[in-house]
Amino acid sequence: MNKDKIFKLAKGFRGRAKNCIRIARERVEKALQYSYRDRRNKKRDMRSLWIQRINAGTRMHGVNYGNFMHGLMKENIQLNRKVLSELSMHEPYSFKALVNISKNAFPGNKNVVVPPRKVAI
Repeated sequence: MNKDKIFKLAKGFRGRAKNCIRIARERVEKALQYSYRDRRNKKRDMRSLWIQRINAGTRMHGVNYGNFMHGLMKENIQLNRKVLSELSMHEPYSFKALVNISKNAFPGNKNVVVPPRKVAI
């Protein structure tokens, strides 16, 4: 890359990393490595977030995440985790219907005990 392109990419960096060509080149190369890596990591992070949201939603109805997903699989309901997490947050009644379907499909779902919440006095 030529000097102008390096400085254009280094815009916003701190210290000499924005205006000294040697340091700017190193920092830009490292930044491009980070951006390449994190485009892949972002997908992992989002899937993890979706699973956490689904788990929180199912536990309110007395089912854990694994049993819920197993019940949906047995009923051949093919909703991905992104859609399920959106349902758990924005459509609680629709999500409860899915939880009930999952409970009926998989007998292991029926005996999950939800611990009582502590109330602050």
